[in-house]
Amino acid sequence: MNKQVSIKLQPFLTEVNRAIAQAREDNIILTPELVRTNLDNLAQFNTRIPEISYTRDRRILVEQGEIPVRVYSPAPHESLPVVIYFHGGGHMCGSVELYDAMCRKLALAGHCIVISVDYPLAPEHPFPEGIQACWSVLADYRRVLTKVAFTPELIIAGDSAGGSICTVLAMQNQVEKKVRIDKQILIYPCVDYTMAMPSITSNGRGYLLESEKIAWYFDHYFQQGENRQHYSPLHGLITEDLPQTLLFTAEFDPLRDEALAYIEALKQAGVKVSHHHFDDMIHAFINIEDLVPEECQLLYQKAGEFIRA
Repeated sequence: MNKQVSIKLQPFLTEVNRAIAQAREDNIILTPELVRTNLDNLAQFNTRIPEISYTRDRRILVEQGEIPVRVYSPAPHESLPVVIYFHGGGHMCGSVELYDAMCRKLALAGHCIVISVDYPLAPEHPFPEGIQACWSVLADYRRVLTKVAFTPELIIAGDSAGGSICTVLAMQNQVEKKVRIDKQILIYPCVDYTMAMPSITSNGRGYLLESEKIAWYFDHYFQQGENRQHYSPLHGLITEDLPQTLLFTAEFDPLRDEALAYIEALKQAGVKVSHHHFDDMIHAFINIEDLVPEECQLLYQKAGEFIRA
């Protein structure tokens, strides 16, 4: 029996696909501004913003300049583990503001501190500028925790391109050992910039994130003719020194197969991996929680349990 996308998503996808078809017919040219606006518009489908005891906007001084971050804590006087969150958006879109609701929910579910990072975006800041900035944040994150109590436990987390950032940082840290990363949480991550996996084609149209746009993102991210396989986490150094991993996948996601392959590579290397697959969800479903509240609640529950374990 063929799997089907959730009935809760079908009206939304009908409208999205109609808009995409109209844009193609009108020869609308994608621009960074247009794509950023389109992603920001998904906030209308994510309206539950829970209260949390502590939030502060801070800045971390790095070689590239100042990186804005937002710090969340459900109990600022209680020593809690730290999660550094890198948002999704194809390395070109997204922001701390757009991911405010998600980071609040993660902090509450995991009873943890969350540091959400506004890293530099392509095309203004192509590869490897964003990675370098995130690496600097990883090294100096304690500087923004002067008003909250925290433990040494460090978890990195991210969705989509943010998940890719996590895997790259963890991969680098195997060699450089700059910090101790205890765990990583990857939500439908991008881990293969070659776009060679079958789901890139089989899920490449009709499910919000389309393969044509993925290629466009990557062309703006890699601007110097880089060897994309060399910089793909799936094809990089994978050893037992990588952190314990929780990974979420979605059936109707173009990035599904590369994430599944990454899970197998981690297991082969001896890394402890937990995996949860949503068999009727699409990429970016945490950005549209109002449409799929039960699935998002389950994701935060699983992530929270993993953080607290």
